[in-house]
Amino acid sequence: MYDYDMVVIGSGPSGRRAAVQCAKLGKGVLVVEKGRRVGGVSVHTGTIPSKTLRETVLNLSGWRERGFYGRSYRVKQDIAASDLMTRLQKTLDHEVEVLEHQFSRNLVRTANGEARFVSPHEVEITSSIGETKVVSAAFILIACGTRPFRPDYVPFDGTSVLDSDEIIELPKLPRSLAVIGAGVIGVEYATIFSALDVPVTLIEPRPTFLDFIDKELIDEFMHELRDRNVALRLGSKVTSIEKTPQGHIVTHLSDGRHVTTEMLLFAAGRVGATDRLNLEAAGIAVDHRGRITVDPATLQTSVPHIYAAGDVIGFPSLASTSMEQGRVAACHALGMEPLAPPEFFPYGIYSVPEISTAGLTEEEVRTRGIPYEVGIARFRETSRGHIMGLNSGMMKMIFSTKTRRLLGVHILGEGATELIHIGQAVLNLKGTIDYFIQNTFNYPTLAEAYKIAGLDAWNRMTR
Repeated sequence: MYDYDMVVIGSGPSGRRAAVQCAKLGKGVLVVEKGRRVGGVSVHTGTIPSKTLRETVLNLSGWRERGFYGRSYRVKQDIAASDLMTRLQKTLDHEVEVLEHQFSRNLVRTANGEARFVSPHEVEITSSIGETKVVSAAFILIACGTRPFRPDYVPFDGTSVLDSDEIIELPKLPRSLAVIGAGVIGVEYATIFSALDVPVTLIEPRPTFLDFIDKELIDEFMHELRDRNVALRLGSKVTSIEKTPQGHIVTHLSDGRHVTTEMLLFAAGRVGATDRLNLEAAGIAVDHRGRITVDPATLQTSVPHIYAAGDVIGFPSLASTSMEQGRVAACHALGMEPLAPPEFFPYGIYSVPEISTAGLTEEEVRTRGIPYEVGIARFRETSRGHIMGLNSGMMKMIFSTKTRRLLGVHILGEGATELIHIGQAVLNLKGTIDYFIQNTFNYPTLAEAYKIAGLDAWNRMTR
């Protein structure tokens, strides 16, 4: 009756996971990707490029060794944009090759072109040379991702005024940078360029930023940024942006101040890449940012046989959760009952330093009226921290004083996104403070911070 059991629009994390899951269940699946190569935003302009750029910057700048050798230490004295792009291209090529091989060995078919609905079960695919064909499927998954929000008042030019997709194809390193938008993307790029000793000004219209992260961690993070001469302009809206004849970018703020820099990155939000899908033909509506509303348990849209997953459905917009959403959508479509998702998942921000969190923040614990105690560990208190030359970094754990259960783990510093998984496991297994007090951790490691923070909380709980 249909050409395929499932057609997947987009080959990012959610699309690829859904396609492979369908194929492993013996179903016919087609992935439609409008980009030149598979991988989607995650591989080509988002997750992988930004994290590769970060790792390259930390390596070439000698950032991790500055605790020993001083702030002026560098592995490579004159770092150019080409140095960053070389490693980036190698990484992206490898990611695409792995994904192409994964599709090939699982018999997932791919089509290069732009997809648009012509009916609830039919999708028209237009190739780069204008050829079109229509395919039908019993189920369709929309996994098209997002693109940067580009308001009219920002004079984007691709060289000195950039969005978060364009920044990874940097023509040259700026001598100064303004970043508008202190969300995850803006904070990551602001701190990456700061690690290259580029003067950075971070502009955010709200008085606070990253509000889903524990406030104590953000206070510590802001202290580190200011210590590195990152200028924070919080609580001031951008009124206008102009380019001077000398080539500078002047950003005017509502409080009367202005910021003059050589380059500007606009990273204030993203919109769902749904405007060219002709969703009206499928009977699906989107919100003001082009995002699709779904049933969080099944990932079904308002049209039951059409699913959506990944960034196009909004928060948390993580590659890790998008993969799981794609798998859940595929399983539900094919009549399988996927396992219930865990209660807590980790959130990682690849700034410099890293931030990672799982479970409840202290603010959420207070709101719920749970009696609690907090344990803190500083990375400099660990032998591994001394070996690595760490002067900063902290772990915060929150425990219920009534049940002794772990309620939340919040980490700022080197290796935070790796360390968080120990706390995540204990959270989802409903573990208590006793796990951290009684267990032995490898020595010397940063993971010892779990024991230090656990003992810190235990000392307060037993007074």
